[in-house]
Amino acid sequence: MSEAVKNLGRTYAASPERRLEAGADLEIVRRVQAGDVAAFDRIVEKYRERVFGIVYHMTSNREDAADLAQESFIKAFQSIHRFGGQASFFTWLYRIAVNTTSSHLRKSRLRSFFSLEQIDLDAPLSREVVEALTDKTDGERDAYVRELQEKLNDAMQKLSIPHRTVVTLFEIEGLSHQEIADVMACSIGTVRSRLHYAKQLLQAELQPYLRR
Repeated sequence: MSEAVKNLGRTYAASPERRLEAGADLEIVRRVQAGDVAAFDRIVEKYRERVFGIVYHMTSNREDAADLAQESFIKAFQSIHRFGGQASFFTWLYRIAVNTTSSHLRKSRLRSFFSLEQIDLDAPLSREVVEALTDKTDGERDAYVRELQEKLNDAMQKLSIPHRTVVTLFEIEGLSHQEIADVMACSIGTVRSRLHYAKQLLQAELQPYLRR
């Protein structure tokens, strides 16, 4: 197994800050459930950018991301009485956003793009990109990066929506395996399997362009 693939096995324990955040969220949710509708505005304000970011990285379209983020909050508000606190509120909200966006992607078959800047800089694949750029002129670098970006986008298109979603939540949002499992309503093993497959595909697709 390559180091880049092993890198996908890292997990993150819930931090004290994350636990405090969950407690604060639950307090606001209980207020909304008790009839304080205005309290939901605090949830929207707190998570607006994060939800938009997830949706945008899945669709690569700002207008669609804005609409889908708004739709996600509406769905969350309409179903907030079903939130029982068994999981963190943000994972419950993220699940709504991911499901809403996934449904949209399946219907419209939109392309979703991944940026070279979003690759983990500590991963061997990223180091190979940097090494490949060191002996090139400025013009050659620009052309090389553009070509590599196109190949990365093409590789991302070969991933299913669930695989693309896992990569977005892990690499962009920094969620742990457990948190992603909560968001996507699947097991940690499924999360790891999808990440493993995604990184293998990206490596295989990009290697020919890194060795030139």
